[in-house]
Amino acid sequence: MWAAQMPDSVALDRFDHALLDLVQVDNQMPARLLADRVGLSESAVLRRLRRLRQSGVIAADVAVVDPVVLGLPLTIHVLVSLEREGAMELDAFARRLRGRPEVRRAWSVTGEADFVLLLQVADMGAYDGFARAVFHDDPNVRAFRTITAMREVVGAGDGAAPMRRPVRPVTSR
Repeated sequence: MWAAQMPDSVALDRFDHALLDLVQVDNQMPARLLADRVGLSESAVLRRLRRLRQSGVIAADVAVVDPVVLGLPLTIHVLVSLEREGAMELDAFARRLRGRPEVRRAWSVTGEADFVLLLQVADMGAYDGFARAVFHDDPNVRAFRTITAMREVVGAGDGAAPMRRPVRPVTSR
């Protein structure tokens, strides 16, 4: 589970990149409009999108839900450090996180912390309950650092630049 998993690189042309730019902003845009915007036929767009999904370039088609509307207005990032960092301990902590609805995203990281968590909770009382159950009651949690978001300034669907593969500069010899 903790081994590096680097997918094979997929060859993408300018049409693929143009489609990816558009669907990262609105993946519900009709193929007809996508075709008009990128200069391909509708059937070519559908074939390319199918290939991008099958190859894993498009990993998921999801809805971005407003947590405030769901009664979860508080966004908290947490840096978690464990006492023991063996594969069994890392896997056990990751399993615990997967079972918690407050955890929206979690990453195993390098550096001063072992995990970075993104939580959505109703209020500080809900976070206190989470922290007691997940951090305080786990003897393998050495420390955790809480960062409470005041407001989101760039997010999914509201001005975030589409993700692109970095362009390598051409070097002359």
